[in-house]
Amino acid sequence: MKESEWITRKTRIDTRLTSLNPSWAIIPYTEGMDITRLKAHAIEEYPTANGPADYALVVKGKLLGILEAKKVSIGAQNVLEQAKRYAAGCKKTIGSWNDFKVPFLYASNGVEIHFADVREDGYYSREILDFHTPDAMEELFNRDYDLAREWLSTTPNEIDRLRPYQKDAIKAFEIGLLEKKQRMMLAMATGTGKTFTAVSMIYRLLKSGYAKRILFLVDRRALAAQAAQAFAAFDTPEGNKFDQEYEVFSQRFRREDFEDGEVFDIGVLPNAYLTQPTNSHT
Repeated sequence: MKESEWITRKTRIDTRLTSLNPSWAIIPYTEGMDITRLKAHAIEEYPTANGPADYALVVKGKLLGILEAKKVSIGAQNVLEQAKRYAAGCKKTIGSWNDFKVPFLYASNGVEIHFADVREDGYYSREILDFHTPDAMEELFNRDYDLAREWLSTTPNEIDRLRPYQKDAIKAFEIGLLEKKQRMMLAMATGTGKTFTAVSMIYRLLKSGYAKRILFLVDRRALAAQAAQAFAAFDTPEGNKFDQEYEVFSQRFRREDFEDGEVFDIGVLPNAYLTQPTNSHT
């Protein structure tokens, strides 16, 4: 495509930033600008010691992101190297991580978006579907993965009714998280308690603080109803039901999704939980 980088930025990247809910306000950089007064702003042509960054993403006065843009005909993944240079050259920021002064880096050609959280050793980049909203970026910045990993590594699994092989599966999964793996698959035969194992695993993820919101996805409505029932029946080590400690929502069920005699109430996920998440939404 012959589309220029400027056109890509104005018609694609700017549109994606401003269409989020809540959205980013795009403003040009001006000499002497005080970013501590900004709330949810993408500053164009933000100066650094290594040249101007296409966008600097500021949330509640904190410079949390650098976004580098390229025209749509250029792949976005390798453009993160430019974002890294600008992040290393930023001044008057709130911290330093692996020699970078900004924690979150983005590269986009208006179609693809690649993202890296450079706060941890061995950080990696990955493609994401859309930019983070200002609220989501702030939540990500405030999440303490080191504390969560410490909880997972030191807190015994005391969930009742887990069979030895189920405990082994959960332990292997948590070791993978400690090793910072991003994709894992647990395969279990029919009748071996897959759903109960998964609910137990999810409970520990939430309890540790490693995750705030989890999607449990199945390929049939009847299986979704069974999973929802498993969450409703789950007893936590504290003696509560799962939904007494964490909120559980579902898609909208129909009567035929349930077997005879199955009756329980599980709410439908509020749209605001997706568009405007808060720290209280777990």
